[in-house]
Amino acid sequence: MYLIGYDLGSSSIKASIVDGSNGCTIASAQYPHLEMKILAHQAGWAEQNPEDWWTNLVTVTKLVLKQSNVSKDDIRAIGIAYQMHGLVMVDQDLKVIRPSIIWCDSRAIDIGEKAFQNIGKNKCLSHMLNSPGNFTASKLKWVKENEPENYRRLYKMMLPGDFIAMKMSNQITTTISGLSEMILWDFKEESIADLILEEYGIDKDIIPDLVDCFSIQAKLSSKAAAELGINAGTPITYRAGDQPNNALSLGVVSPNQVAATGGTSGVIYAVMATPKYESHSRVNGFAHVNHSSSNPRIGNLLCINGAGIQYAWIRSVLGNKDLDYNKMEELANNIPIGSEGLRIIPFGNGAERMIQNLNTSAQINNLQFNRHKKGHFFRASLEGVAFSFVYGFEILKNMGLNPSVVRVGNDNLFQSKIFSMTVASMIDAEIDLYDTNGATGAAKASGIAVGVFSNAIEAFQSLKIENKYKPSNKQDEYKSAYQLWKKDLINLIDYKR
Repeated sequence: MYLIGYDLGSSSIKASIVDGSNGCTIASAQYPHLEMKILAHQAGWAEQNPEDWWTNLVTVTKLVLKQSNVSKDDIRAIGIAYQMHGLVMVDQDLKVIRPSIIWCDSRAIDIGEKAFQNIGKNKCLSHMLNSPGNFTASKLKWVKENEPENYRRLYKMMLPGDFIAMKMSNQITTTISGLSEMILWDFKEESIADLILEEYGIDKDIIPDLVDCFSIQAKLSSKAAAELGINAGTPITYRAGDQPNNALSLGVVSPNQVAATGGTSGVIYAVMATPKYESHSRVNGFAHVNHSSSNPRIGNLLCINGAGIQYAWIRSVLGNKDLDYNKMEELANNIPIGSEGLRIIPFGNGAERMIQNLNTSAQINNLQFNRHKKGHFFRASLEGVAFSFVYGFEILKNMGLNPSVVRVGNDNLFQSKIFSMTVASMIDAEIDLYDTNGATGAAKASGIAVGVFSNAIEAFQSLKIENKYKPSNKQDEYKSAYQLWKKDLINLIDYKR
């Protein structure tokens, strides 16, 4: 028997097929090969067409089925991971009303901040661990205020993964984990967050019905089955946002375990047993995939919007068709720690939660024309993102987190030795790199509800460490470079305020 998993990102959609008998991945595919288009009608906006997600998911399904030679009769369950915090709106005919306002869109920051003050900082943090900020509920409030015709047509609001599940089944559902990422789950009351709905004047009826992350959530419709090439009636048995799913994919399910990813955005995700909040709401707590009221598991997430997107931008601007990331690493490796004074602040992808929702834009500091070459830019770019992670770990350390090991996947910035060694040396922790990805994790997780695996620990026990990065003996050099970078950041924050 086989399991299929999807990872819906803002750049592409990945699919993996896993052999349920041994947990091995037998095929993986990605589509499109070039990044999906993000619409930015105004500065700070970011939208995508949900129907494009579905079209690309159909394509990647056919690719992975062809690659694996697995019969559609042998697909036992479907798992879905997805880009978090996006808003999808559909009418009563289940038609998309407007493009999705996705995770990196900054338009609702002021709305969320106003709600934070109106409801009360202490009340928000004690009930939901977060400020309403720029999350899904605030994006819907923006639509209500600015596009009243679209809002009047609204039947249900969804997250991107809920939309994919709807396209597969014609049923609209979400999870507690999903509601928490919308900032619509009240951890104190263990119910939908009425205080947010009341503040925004949003009717509770537009919220989908709840299902468990690991459960028979719905079954594949005949129409979707014909498009995908999978049997009608195949159950959808798992759904989670990309960061909780990434953590699960790395076996991070227990308190004090930490996962990280360095994709388009960078994320540190730490599981804790009790709800904790950071006083400036720079760290956000969400219900982890295995959370329950009797056995709380809170995923504390710290996000860095300007991460891999900055490194990709550097490549596109300074590179050529023959310059790949391996060559960039080679050139960067010839440059000493600290990039001979060249420093880059990577925050050029919208407002940064980690610096209290400031939109600072990126910054290149101390550029010297007679000294700095391409290799300096490549190293300074990697160090800038790595130092952003270090800055984030400092915030988490103040919340009581002090990991000795951080788990990462093998499909992002952590493939770079320069990047990984910089982070490991600065936080004084080992970084363990596993050969897995979000789609594979979603596939394995889908097997839990249908009895292929008895629990998450069994599902991911076959994980193998591909590489380890241990702290360097050059920590003083890293710390010196970091302090200069951090001084630049503090000056930039003070200026933008």
